[in-house]
Amino acid sequence: MTVALGTPLAAQPTGWQARLSLGFVHRPAQARTVAAAVNHVGPLRIQRPFYPEGDICHVYVLHPPGGVVGGDGLHQQARCAPDARALVTTPGATKFYRSAGTTALVRQQLTVEAGASLEWLPQENIFFPGARVDIGTDIHLHTDAQLVAWEINCLGRPVINELFSDGQLQSRLRLFVDGRPLLMETQRITEARHLSAAAGLRNHPVQGLMLAWKVEPALVDAVQEQVPGSATELVGTTLLEGLLVVRVLGHNAERVRALMASVWALVRPHVLDRPAHAPRIWAT
Repeated sequence: MTVALGTPLAAQPTGWQARLSLGFVHRPAQARTVAAAVNHVGPLRIQRPFYPEGDICHVYVLHPPGGVVGGDGLHQQARCAPDARALVTTPGATKFYRSAGTTALVRQQLTVEAGASLEWLPQENIFFPGARVDIGTDIHLHTDAQLVAWEINCLGRPVINELFSDGQLQSRLRLFVDGRPLLMETQRITEARHLSAAAGLRNHPVQGLMLAWKVEPALVDAVQEQVPGSATELVGTTLLEGLLVVRVLGHNAERVRALMASVWALVRPHVLDRPAHAPRIWAT
């Protein structure tokens, strides 16, 4: 079942609109998954797929402009047909620059069918002060699918003590299993107090979210033991009807990304029955 994402509150399609649609199909004769359907409009591309694990299709999504400004749009869709296996990542961070008033729009729709697996692991989003961004992500899973997905957001550039002192970020996430909503959440950062409030980000400019389906309860304990949190990172781990949800608040994007990668390495063998095989682009 496909559910259309809602109309953005303030987005105006005045900038550079980019669209990318990926369709992954398992080809038994080739003993691998292939990107059988790739359609793009504007500045979104993929590199030629890699097969470092033999059958899993590794894809790097490229955005040649290197940054997003107000009025731009990034629309991505990925569908894994039955028994297809794909890993999608990016070669670097996506930067959202100060807006003159319009809102940048990001829409992502991921669909994973029966027996298929998708790892959606982009590198971090960096929101410069004054950016106005509206992000919406829809994930549709078959109950027999496998998923590991993350999102890492960095508000400002804490490495140079630059705060997200003004600007707006709205993000919405909806996850469905066999058409039934399992996780629905919205975040709005529109005022400076949202960055420091106890019910906000508690002065942690970097946030990470990882989702994994389908997970047994014992794995939650293993994740909590591996990433118990620290003086610099706050970590929360929960299980929602087989959906593992890991949340991280931190001060350094590289540290949060490394922490998320360590959780992915722990979770992957249990969810995909595969050892962790990090994309080589992460090492560059």
